[in-house]
Amino acid sequence: MTSPDKIKYASWAYAEEHAGPDSVAEQAAALGADLGLEPLSEGTAAALTVLAAAAQARSVVCIGLGTGLGAAALLRGAAQNAVLTGIDASADSVSAARALLQAQGTASSRTRLITGKADQVLPRLTSGGYDMVLIDTEATDAPGYAEQGLRLLHSGGLLVVSDALDRDRLPRPAVREPSTQAMRQVEAGLKENDAVLSALFPTGTGLLVAVKK
Repeated sequence: MTSPDKIKYASWAYAEEHAGPDSVAEQAAALGADLGLEPLSEGTAAALTVLAAAAQARSVVCIGLGTGLGAAALLRGAAQNAVLTGIDASADSVSAARALLQAQGTASSRTRLITGKADQVLPRLTSGGYDMVLIDTEATDAPGYAEQGLRLLHSGGLLVVSDALDRDRLPRPAVREPSTQAMRQVEAGLKENDAVLSALFPTGTGLLVAVKK
């Protein structure tokens, strides 16, 4: 008899593969291997594309670029005239993101990729000027970036946090890793914030989504 855990995992794996093979995701995996980075899962990338399309996003901020898959997924779903501002302290990640976006056929005029620390760049961005913000950074930085992200969004804007389950550590109360504690802080902050509606999805390694009222 198949255990419930195995059935649950099979359902998760099936959902992850729903979007099917993707050459951009494959290139992101290759870039990740070169940089020592793990790209977002294909299921997460597909979810980001759908969310950007649903929001009809025209102005997007990507905090943390990694291999660039998050930025590519967002622009795939965003409006045709959308502009994405991507921020990463790593010049290698910025270069990888630029290469991936070019491979996807994204015009350079649709992106503004900044090499720098997000906590120094974000305060310079316009409050209420954005449709969607993705946080794809070290978990310990996420609480502060979530606050900044909400500031940047207009009413109806979406805040999305990747790896929100901290690789399945979040539901385990005994785990007190700094990354887990940080993600718990982000989740609790959004749940307790009357100015947003939020939901936590098991896609990839967890996707926390909030809409600003």
